[in-house]
Amino acid sequence: MRRRTFLASAGALAVVAFDFAWADTYPSRPIRMIVPFAPGGSTDVVARVISEPMMRQLGQPVVVDNKGGAGGIIGTMEVVRAAPDGYTIVMASPSVTAASPAINPNAGYNPLTDLTPIINVAASPTILAVHPSFPAKNFQEFIAELKRKPDRYSYATPGVGGIIHLQMEAFKALTGTSIKHIPFRGAGPALVAVVGGQVDIIQDSMPSCYPFVKEGKLVPIAITAPARRKELPNTPTLKEVGLPELNYMGHFGLLGPKGLPKDVVEKLNAATRKAVEEPAIRQKIEDGGAVVVASSPAEFAAEINAIYTQLKKVVADRKLTID
Repeated sequence: MRRRTFLASAGALAVVAFDFAWADTYPSRPIRMIVPFAPGGSTDVVARVISEPMMRQLGQPVVVDNKGGAGGIIGTMEVVRAAPDGYTIVMASPSVTAASPAINPNAGYNPLTDLTPIINVAASPTILAVHPSFPAKNFQEFIAELKRKPDRYSYATPGVGGIIHLQMEAFKALTGTSIKHIPFRGAGPALVAVVGGQVDIIQDSMPSCYPFVKEGKLVPIAITAPARRKELPNTPTLKEVGLPELNYMGHFGLLGPKGLPKDVVEKLNAATRKAVEEPAIRQKIEDGGAVVVASSPAEFAAEINAIYTQLKKVVADRKLTID
C-alpha cells in the first residue's frame, strides 16, 4: 500500500516537473497566428502589426496565416482542433467570437467553451451613419423618422449573420424601429451602396467609414466608443443616447484552443502587451482608427461572454437564420 502511494506521488511530481519544464521552454518553435479572413482587412492588419514585436518578445517567429471562409469559421475551426500547446492561435473579431456561432448552428464551436481567451489587443469604434439625403441629421431625429415611417428605410451590411447584421437587429429591437436589411458580399460593397445613395443607413468600422464622413458623403448619427472621438466631437456615443448595451467596439483579440495552459496564456499575454507598448506599434494601430486595449485574459473572456450572450438572445428573439 505504501509502495503504491509512493509510486503515485512520484508520478504526480514527475508530471508537475514536466509541466514546469515545458512551460519554461515555450516557445521552442514558430507560432502560427491564423487570421480567419482574407488579407487586407482590419483583423489582418492588426495581426501583422503585432507579429514582429511579438517575435522579438518570444524569441520565435510569429507567422500570420490567412484562412478565410464561412464568415471566419474555417480558420477558427483550425484553432479549435489544434493541440493546446500555444503554437496555433487565432486573431479574432466579434464575427468569430460572437456573431457566427450565435446565428449558425453548424459553426462547429462554442466561443465560450472551445477557445481560450488570451488578450484583446485592440478595438475599433463603429459609426452609425446615413446618406446625406436622409431627412435626419442627429440621433433623436433619426429615431423619430424611423418610427414615423416603418420599413421605409434600409440598412446595408457585409452579409447575413455577420456582427453588423446582428448589431443592427439588436438596435431595432431596443429602439422599437423597423428597417429593412440589405446584405452585400462584403463591407466594401455595402459602404459603396450607402455612399452612392442606393441604401440609406450603415454601421461600419471607423477606419472604413470616417473618410466618407470627413468628405461629407456620409452623416454620422452615433458612434460606439467609451467617449466621443476627437475626430467627431459632435457625434454622441450609443451610451449617451441610451443604448449602453450596444456601445461596444469591435475587438481584435488573440485566442487559443480549449485547455491552453495558464503559463502559456500568460506568456502570450505578456509578450503582446509589451509589443503594443512600443510607441511605433501603438501608433500604427491608432493610425488605423483603432485603440489599444491590451486586456487581461479574464477581461477578454468577460467581453466575449457578454457579446455572445446578447447576440444569442437577439437571434432567438427575432428568429434570425442564415438562410
